[in-house]
Amino acid sequence: MYNLDNEIDRKDTNSIKFDKLKVLFGREDILPMWVADMDFQSPPAIIEAIKERAEHGVLGYSFRDDESVDSFIKWVEKRYDWHIDARHITSSPGIVTALALAVRIFTKNNDKILIQTPVYPPFFSVIKDNHRELVTSTLIKGKSSEGDDEYQVNWQEFEEKLSSGVKMFILCNSHNPVGKLWNKEELQRMGNLCLKHDVLIFSDEIHADLALNGNRHTVMASVSPEISANTITAMAPSKTFNIAGLLNSLIIAESPSLLERFQKEIESLHLGMGNLFGHITMGPAYNHGEEWLKEVTDYIAANAEFANKYLKTNASQITFVKPKSSFLLWLDFRKTGLTHKQIKDKLINEAHVGLNDGLTFGKCGEGFFRMNIGTTKTRVEEALQRIAKVF
Repeated sequence: MYNLDNEIDRKDTNSIKFDKLKVLFGREDILPMWVADMDFQSPPAIIEAIKERAEHGVLGYSFRDDESVDSFIKWVEKRYDWHIDARHITSSPGIVTALALAVRIFTKNNDKILIQTPVYPPFFSVIKDNHRELVTSTLIKGKSSEGDDEYQVNWQEFEEKLSSGVKMFILCNSHNPVGKLWNKEELQRMGNLCLKHDVLIFSDEIHADLALNGNRHTVMASVSPEISANTITAMAPSKTFNIAGLLNSLIIAESPSLLERFQKEIESLHLGMGNLFGHITMGPAYNHGEEWLKEVTDYIAANAEFANKYLKTNASQITFVKPKSSFLLWLDFRKTGLTHKQIKDKLINEAHVGLNDGLTFGKCGEGFFRMNIGTTKTRVEEALQRIAKVF
């Protein structure tokens, strides 16, 4: 129904992905396969809502209405069997903003905060920029119950780190960049360990809606009432419906004290008003975007399968663990025998492909680069051809 093969020209649209190539890669003749936004047009209902309001012509101060919040509540109840109350929901201009606020509210200077690497680069900067101590636990490769390769928690190290005086654990669920969908048992074990060691959980679930191949996302706060009371959950329609530029996130805390402290900080910084177009698109997105999302996730899953087969045939030394969620591939170049610097140089100056540097996801990202396949199959194929040609 939706033409996802349509190549949309995003150049000269103030797109970070397409118009900042010279800044990041030192040259402009780069095929951009970085930055976690997709190249697909958003669902028609969202575009129509924006057009209608723009044509109205008065773009004054606005607020998120009850109907929009209700659409989100129904969405997560249907998809994740997670029952929440509107009274438990507040907002933030973005999830990274919410994370920075949570760090400032619930921890103090020099407090320890734990993350699981490799992970989304702002997790590092939010901790360091706010003068907290970064503590890392590295994910390890293992086998799923179905026998597939997957990333797993190093449980011994994870608990050792938690017990070292950590005050907050930042969970990436589902995990960026490895595409890991945490199952209920894994979440329960992590959540219970945080309770045991009195560690607050901030769960970034911005990629929740992008589960692939019939897999199902599990919300950390849905696992048990005790874990829910110790968790701040961050969600948004931004990755789901490709509207990241509208800066509109939902922060959920079923603990009244956690919610109240977070809301007070939002109000003190005057961050609560939000974006007009973010507000008016939330309802249409959650009420009418499900069919579009199904087609998009099917398309991304097909891109991932194509990439897997293509690399096995044409560049078998480059591998990745098949993602169970989102539109990101965590490409492993270590078998090429080249240094990280050499790999990066070849990607930029020979293949002319722009990928996210794995080292920005942690030291364990050496030899890895992140590729965004939330784009047309034609563009994915071109990027893989360029990479295979020079490796």
